[in-house]
Amino acid sequence: MIERTNLLIGGEWEEPATGDTFEVRSPHDQEVVAVVPKAAPADADLALERARTALGGPWATTSPKERAELIRQLSAALQGRSQEIAATVTAEMGSPAKFALFGQVFAATSVLDGYAEVLESFSFEETRNGIISPVLVQKVPVGVAAGIVPWNVPLVISSFKLGAALAAGATIVLKPSPEAPVSSFLLADALIELGLPPGVVSILPGDADLGRHLVSHPFVDKVSFTGSSAAGRIVGATCGELLKRCTLELGGKSAGIILDDADLTTTVPQLLDAGLQNNGQVCAAQTRILVPRSRHAEIVDAMADHIRSLVVGDPSAPDTDVGPLVAGRQRDRVEGYIAAGLDEGARLVVGGRRPSGLDAGHYVEPTLFDDVDNRSRIAREEIFGPVLSVIPYADDDEAVALANDSDFGLSGSVWTTDTDRGVAVAGRIRTGTCAVSSGIVVDPKSPFGGFKASGIGREMGPEGLAAFLETRTVVLPPG
Repeated sequence: MIERTNLLIGGEWEEPATGDTFEVRSPHDQEVVAVVPKAAPADADLALERARTALGGPWATTSPKERAELIRQLSAALQGRSQEIAATVTAEMGSPAKFALFGQVFAATSVLDGYAEVLESFSFEETRNGIISPVLVQKVPVGVAAGIVPWNVPLVISSFKLGAALAAGATIVLKPSPEAPVSSFLLADALIELGLPPGVVSILPGDADLGRHLVSHPFVDKVSFTGSSAAGRIVGATCGELLKRCTLELGGKSAGIILDDADLTTTVPQLLDAGLQNNGQVCAAQTRILVPRSRHAEIVDAMADHIRSLVVGDPSAPDTDVGPLVAGRQRDRVEGYIAAGLDEGARLVVGGRRPSGLDAGHYVEPTLFDDVDNRSRIAREEIFGPVLSVIPYADDDEAVALANDSDFGLSGSVWTTDTDRGVAVAGRIRTGTCAVSSGIVVDPKSPFGGFKASGIGREMGPEGLAAFLETRTVVLPPG
């Protein structure tokens, strides 16, 4: 069992303001895997005070080149801990080991490396011809940022926010979730080694109350939130009232469109992985599978066969494909949606139950529904579990219409042997990301974010860096 007693506050290990802790239990067998401190508002106040002070200290004079080198050093430090971090994330939230190393660790270090690369070409200053005299347009740090991180891919989403803040020259307080706080201490260990100036980074595992405290705190200039659309609306409303800058990366109900010429031998395993990876607990998961009526039965049979071949069980086992859900409440939520799907008339093809022999964990079988009405709850609401819905369509126009008939717009994919046709269809999908014949729906060097209820703003790439910058104009003397 892992025990931690101190919090990373302004780059230093500090004793927490209270003795409150989080007891983290394995979603596989309910054994206690860690006890870590629970940050209080007083800890946040100290962290934010140090963060604001750091904006006028040595951190303010660092060059983009220096910050890029620090980010690369952090990436290297995390890569050196890759096995330990992967095992920790598996233990705390149930991510299968075969996914954790690349999906939880190397995805995060790739994001950091991407920010370092962006810094090499990003222009922080340019001179323009004004109407009377030249003007200097500058990109300057947004100030103090609060980064609120969910439990599903904790290190990856921490890197979205931390990498952007470090690249911009801002300071940041990260708040990991109560369900997966343990890996954040390994991130803190790596940050300590960097020797950052005091105050630049704090990591405070906390609950929703601490999140609300951070969002409304007068020292916070920028909020970067990843979580549900319901919580994002509250965060956005608070930021709007207080005129804080915010980035909101929220839920999804992404459609994977299989065109009538798709090669099922490559499409089915990749698309189902894009829907079921991390036990279906991915915001960009392809959970609505749109299939041509001309190949409907063939595709459903192929998907059912593939799902039946998946190994469900202990996430630490190397051959496990689908592990447990993060918590009992999440399993109850998923089972509620399965019941709703049956009530609404969808046909259960495979799964839908708790697997035998895994009674101690929060397990639900990977589940496939067919003949799903796009207006039903299982087609419209984010389930965040291993549940996929097949929706048949007649032609490309109907497929596009169904894909776009959603409150969300985060991700999507189009599967075809004709790339030009796939790109044409993808260009009609109103989502922040759409892949063509690829299960990779998040690129670490490219902007990620959503349309509609999937959020506001973008993370990663130069767009993610720009979200942590303010633009100002200096008017120079005439001549």
